[in-house]
Amino acid sequence: MESKRGIAPLGGAHFRYVTRAGWGDAMYHLFLWDEFSAARAYKIGFVQEVVAPGQQIPRAMEIAGLIARNAPIGIQVTKEAALKYIEAGERAAIDYIPKIKDRVFSSEDMKEGIQSFVERRPAVFRGE
Repeated sequence: MESKRGIAPLGGAHFRYVTRAGWGDAMYHLFLWDEFSAARAYKIGFVQEVVAPGQQIPRAMEIAGLIARNAPIGIQVTKEAALKYIEAGERAAIDYIPKIKDRVFSSEDMKEGIQSFVERRPAVFRGE
């Protein structure tokens, strides 16, 4: 609500809006400083799902469970690579790929993932 109070977005909204919603939606809401619905937040990419009131925590726990079934190293390096892009740009993210490759290809979880695929069974990852 900064513009409505004669100040500016000093907490980082000016760049967070742009990176999450794109230039057009960012400028629209940064200049209006309007309140908007969950449906609008979904449309501009601030949230990935909208659930019925009271279902936020059960759905978040369900999503966390789905994520936790994946190989921890895969989740870790995916997050690191995405943050590398956000923090330092595309070139840095591309240059980071060999580091990710080395970590993943040397992991026991990768071996388990391949073996589970061959055996047509769910993988059991240990984070190694």
